[in-house]
Amino acid sequence: MTETLTKGATTASPMPLALGGRSVPVAFYAPMKAPDHPVPSGDREIARHLFAALTAAGAQPVLASSLRVLDLKGDAAVQAQLEEAAAQEVERIVVAGAGGAGLWLTYHCHYKAPDLIGPAVSRALGLPYAIVEPSLSPKRREGPWARFAAASEAAIGAANRLFWTTQRDRPALEDAGLGSRLVHLPPAVATGAAPPRLGAPAGRPLRLLTVAMMRPGDKAESYRRLARALRRVPGPWRLDILGDGPVRAEIEALFAPFSGPLKGADGLGDVAVGFLGARPPAEVRIAMEAADLLLWPGVGEGIGMVWLEAGAAGLPVVAEDGPAARDTVAAGRLAPPGDAKTFATAIAEAAAARAELSHKARAAVIARHSTGSLSATLGESLAALLS
Repeated sequence: MTETLTKGATTASPMPLALGGRSVPVAFYAPMKAPDHPVPSGDREIARHLFAALTAAGAQPVLASSLRVLDLKGDAAVQAQLEEAAAQEVERIVVAGAGGAGLWLTYHCHYKAPDLIGPAVSRALGLPYAIVEPSLSPKRREGPWARFAAASEAAIGAANRLFWTTQRDRPALEDAGLGSRLVHLPPAVATGAAPPRLGAPAGRPLRLLTVAMMRPGDKAESYRRLARALRRVPGPWRLDILGDGPVRAEIEALFAPFSGPLKGADGLGDVAVGFLGARPPAEVRIAMEAADLLLWPGVGEGIGMVWLEAGAAGLPVVAEDGPAARDTVAAGRLAPPGDAKTFATAIAEAAAARAELSHKARAAVIARHSTGSLSATLGESLAALLS
């Protein structure tokens, strides 16, 4: 991680690198989750990839603030407290001159986590302002998040450049008259070395993998849908689950019937599910390279970083059809949401074609979702703001 401007820290300017022929550091901020946050998530990984891409583009990203502006419940008191904390951060950063930054880049701005810092700092210091993954939600203009929705809309409206990531966000941005500021920036993932895809030796069980946090809401619902689909997938197979969280006991109960051979109406034969807990990225990659398919329905996924990580590892994906899956599942099968029978059929089809899909997945991720492709788009577009 590059130098962080935090309360009490020094505010010496970083050593800038060239961006578009000019030496300029970039102030970076992620309201929802900073790239140095201790809890792993897709948002944190995207923020880290943006850091790497900025560096590759010739910039020097500086983490301007680690303040987390996130209200999951629509609590007016929480929103007021976060606005006060953000105002203090604005004052601190402006006094420090944003570490000599020549541009401000925010990752993720929406009604639950608006950018309450970037617009004010950019105005005060005369900096170009850009947002990666802006999301407008007109229906939230009323209700418990109205205050934050208005702040998010104001920030998005103030941005000189808006990098949209998923097709789901684009229509609202265009309807708001922001089309001339839009640039498509597909999500990126570290591709790593070419994985050894050895294929499945005859006679061994199909090796299935799921990598996801165990949280209430959409994550838990994805696990429920996966469990229902697997009741229709005959063995032999083994599913390893990498993940942890507050509803782990509920998730383990969902998959308890798969602890051994199932008899009776299911008649699946030799199947098993193993819970391996949360693992660091290096171990996740090893597990992906050893598996035959990644299974993750992806209910409510905004981007689905795990699908991209699977593609980079040459691992075909079976997911539910939706905007995020269509944007990021490079190779595999998509099933209609909530349709357990079709999801099970998709598993069988992907298993039969896994060798072909493996090569296709890796090639697609390198071409469209690598750090190199991300840095090229960022560098060209941000350089235009500095000219």
